[in-house]
Amino acid sequence: MTTTTMTDAPSPAEPVVRKLSIADIDAALAAGGRDFRRAPFYGLFFSSVYVLAGIALWVVFTLKGQVWWIIPFAGGFPLVAPFAAVGLYEVSRRLEKGEPLRFGSILGVIWKQRQGQLPFMIVVIFFVFMAWILLAYGLFAAFFGTMTMGNLSEPLDFIASLRGIAMFAVGSMLGGLLAGLLFALTVISMPMLLERDVDFVTAMRTSVAVCLANPRVMASWAGLIASFLMVAMVPAFLGLFIALPVLGHASWHLYRRALD
Repeated sequence: MTTTTMTDAPSPAEPVVRKLSIADIDAALAAGGRDFRRAPFYGLFFSSVYVLAGIALWVVFTLKGQVWWIIPFAGGFPLVAPFAAVGLYEVSRRLEKGEPLRFGSILGVIWKQRQGQLPFMIVVIFFVFMAWILLAYGLFAAFFGTMTMGNLSEPLDFIASLRGIAMFAVGSMLGGLLAGLLFALTVISMPMLLERDVDFVTAMRTSVAVCLANPRVMASWAGLIASFLMVAMVPAFLGLFIALPVLGHASWHLYRRALD
């Protein structure tokens, strides 16, 4: 007779990581677009918060004569995108389970997360975002010395200069490292915390495990998200009305494919 020990079976808090392919990204995007079409109100509602925030930042920096600051803030937007998508994860989960979509219930689920593990992830995201903003300020000071952003006669005057090009090259490299780190920690952990009763450390560890098990696929997904969001922000942030809901719903479906 054999005896089954706890080590013979995986812990329910440690889901089995699946191997993914580029086809899974295609399927997740198709499912994301389908969820958006089935429940467009929720996608437009959750994305409107970030569209209005982006426009408000543009107005504030314009009035202060420091339009340059919109660049690092816009560049940091993909860092906070996982938090922006939490409501969309819940919509996709309900559509998947055939549960009714009620606005109050969906907001109630998100509100109840304040007593769970999700706030810890929000702190992680906020910390990395602030690190990016401080890094952007430090890079400007390092390359342009005592010149203040408000002293620029035109917001993008410095881009054509050698120092401006060098600053953007270094900033893109360092920002990419920060974004890659946060992506690995949150791409699976955010929807996982919404669905499963696990602690945020386990969720982050699982998220990193998925990225390590599928480096090519997850790197492609990260690049796709960053590209879509950056392009969507160009026309006065209005493209986020489409890009954010589709990517948010798609992220849920990729998460479902990534774990057993």
